[in-house]
Amino acid sequence: MEAKVRWVEGRMFVGESGSGHAVVMDGPTDHGGRNLGIRPMEMLLLGVGGCSSFDVIDILQKGRHDVRDCVAELTAERVDAIPSVFKSIHLHFVVSGHNLKHDVVERAIKLSAEKYCSASIMLGKVVEITHDFKIIEV
Repeated sequence: MEAKVRWVEGRMFVGESGSGHAVVMDGPTDHGGRNLGIRPMEMLLLGVGGCSSFDVIDILQKGRHDVRDCVAELTAERVDAIPSVFKSIHLHFVVSGHNLKHDVVERAIKLSAEKYCSASIMLGKVVEITHDFKIIEV
């Protein structure tokens, strides 16, 4: 895997993935940025949510469960020191579908957290990561 991050101006950078996708990162105005892009730590948090969501949907669909939607709502707490690393991350999944069983969704989230999600497993070595979920019948 490869990536490139190029400085644009001020505190703005453009990150380009090896697959050719780009994203703008910027800082807040009080840190020299113009607030025109996502913060790098926000990207890290989104990466955990994206990785976990990918797994949950993949596991449920491979099990032929009628899943229609999955939203991972993430909250993170950072330490009040420099570096301001994550202290804890909580993922709340809202999974919608027809006839989804509690134990099936719980298993998919657990498999992601403990076996498949590289991002959360890696961060989980230094950050407390918790999960819960709600099922919406549609």
